Amino acid sequence: MDWRDRHFWVVVLAGLALGTLGVLLSVWGNPANSGICVSCFIENSAGALGLHNNTRMQYLRPELIGFLLGALASAVIGREFRARGGSAPLLRLVAGIFLIVGCSVFIGCPIKLLLRLSAGDLTAVAGVAGLVCGVWLGVKGAVKGVELGPQQVERTGNGLVMPFLFLLLLAFLIIRPDFINFSTNGGGTEAAPWLWALASGLLLGALAQRSQFCITGSIRDIFLVGRRSYLHWGLGTFVLSALALNIATGRMHLGMYGQPGAHLEHLWSFLGMALVGWISVLIGGCPFRQVVKAGEGNTDAGLVVVGMFIGGAVTQSWGIAATAAGVSLYGKVAVLAGLAFVLGVSLLFRQREE
Repeated sequence: MDWRDRHFWVVVLAGLALGTLGVLLSVWGNPANSGICVSCFIENSAGALGLHNNTRMQYLRPELIGFLLGALASAVIGREFRARGGSAPLLRLVAGIFLIVGCSVFIGCPIKLLLRLSAGDLTAVAGVAGLVCGVWLGVKGAVKGVELGPQQVERTGNGLVMPFLFLLLLAFLIIRPDFINFSTNGGGTEAAPWLWALASGLLLGALAQRSQFCITGSIRDIFLVGRRSYLHWGLGTFVLSALALNIATGRMHLGMYGQPGAHLEHLWSFLGMALVGWISVLIGGCPFRQVVKAGEGNTDAGLVVVGMFIGGAVTQSWGIAATAAGVSLYGKVAVLAGLAFVLGVSLLFRQREE
């Protein structure tokens, strides 16, 4: 570790901001233990667009919009915006669907996983174990040559499609046209003031773009011994800052029962997060990282984001998403289908030595 390396401090700052705002957004009005949850934000936003009919999960989340637009601004200012893609695009779209399947069965993305744990939710332990196991499987595959193929430089306009669509979402959030749905009860009504939420998302998106911070990427680099990376320092800062703030604000409730946004089917929490970790390594980043990369002009990541919106619609419409009561049969089948999918991709895309 080089304390003089500017990138080290950017990574630490990104982790600190993510942990701090992850708790503060809950204090300001977001659901408990869910100040930041990319999968939840996507499910809410998909509902707002009319992609599913769960009236309790319909709200255009400003944080999600901020993540991508903040990354866009940072990439443009830093001259790092580059349109590129073409690496197994259809596969990445399907991978985005299964990312949300895994998250919805666990009830949360990798960021929410650690926010739940830092608030004393012991049901998240199974999810942590699953995520680590999934990342380990992805790393083993990468070491053995599993690769989706190289990207190619594309016309700049291709990289601007997702930022344009998210600017459109921002306009919908502000104008609130009749065709956009907003929940009148349930989790969709639990929200921080939209300007604070948007500002938080913009800041986090910019910091994530500069630092390349990613939850699964941090775990991956720990397994890749010898790789020069500071991402794990950001991960540690994230967890410690969230833990400290949860204690300071009285939001630390250690236990397994009665935790908000959680269930007790630990096997499926493990398998859901294993699916998320495995796919994340395969496609180069967790759900949060995919949104940020889409803001940098990466059209492959943009397709993952589109897939996640489809996943958000499917998990809510088909009864795949878990609830406090547990995981449905459809949710269990969907996770197993996702694991079969990523296993099949790993076998088909393994580069064989000539």
